Amino acid sequence: MKILLVTRLFPIPDNVARGTFVSDHAELLASLGHEVQILNVLPRMLRMNEARRSTMEGVSKAPKSFKHGDFHVDVKRHWEFPEMTSITAFSASRIKSNWKPDVVICHTLWPAAFAAKSIAKRYGVPWVAIVHGHDFDVALQDHRSKRIESLALSADKLVVVSNSLSRYDSITIPCHVNVDEEWRKPMKKFKGLFRKSKIDILFPADPRRPEKNHLLALRVGEELETRGWKVGITNLRKQPRTMVWDRMLAADVTLITSNRESGPLVAKESITCGCPVVAVDVGDMHEWMDVYSHDTNELADAIEDRLQNGQNVTLPQNCDFEQVGNQWTSLLESL
Repeated sequence: MKILLVTRLFPIPDNVARGTFVSDHAELLASLGHEVQILNVLPRMLRMNEARRSTMEGVSKAPKSFKHGDFHVDVKRHWEFPEMTSITAFSASRIKSNWKPDVVICHTLWPAAFAAKSIAKRYGVPWVAIVHGHDFDVALQDHRSKRIESLALSADKLVVVSNSLSRYDSITIPCHVNVDEEWRKPMKKFKGLFRKSKIDILFPADPRRPEKNHLLALRVGEELETRGWKVGITNLRKQPRTMVWDRMLAADVTLITSNRESGPLVAKESITCGCPVVAVDVGDMHEWMDVYSHDTNELADAIEDRLQNGQNVTLPQNCDFEQVGNQWTSLLESL
């Protein structure tokens, strides 16, 4: 099957950490025997505007086409006018004339789905929309709500990555956990002195993103220091995947304090690397591990418990590579 993967998020030369879950999905589809091409729909923007949104870092200078792994990526630019979003479809709907997709898959609705829907209509093929969080967590609550709902309902299949996002007769297919074998380790146990040692807490996100709630993580670190710990907090920005996994191997515990998440996938990666996780109740976390409130003392207590007693947790089977692949095979066959 020829699959055109349309996305707003995909790794770019100056920001390889951007949209890695989308490139993971492209690799999964290719491993199932499908021919996959990538259309990265990006806004026209100045370099200084990247600072406003960390997820847009590197976008202004992204080339018209480039290679990422085994995939050729075409970049289509569009002008971004809040009240004229259909221009996204107009700008990006033309693809190589000698290549007709059998299906269009769109990661995130706003605004890439305008292009995906237009391309699918042009070639008379079905299209699948995938929601990772923002479209339903944020956009459904603001002025975009009617257009987001219209896009979600117009897709031939609507996929969400966690049950917390389920809407409009959607199908839940999680992102698979993609950690190379070299970094897969058994759960580590802390060997230092209780309340007398230095600990490294991994905050697995860019602290500039307000929804990640970096301030709460800092307050938890301060609380632990009042108890005698020497605390270092490491965060993640534009690091390559292998460096992210190295950080997980080195950290004593991963702390997730986000106000909103769909997964989060980073928690599953951390546990796969053998690093204990303490997390607030966000996304699908409560379905497979203990979670906590956004309370400084409660999170500090949980970290001390992980350091003293370790963590006994099993990842849900629905994020296994083979099971996710089977779900996507069934979905594509149903089209």
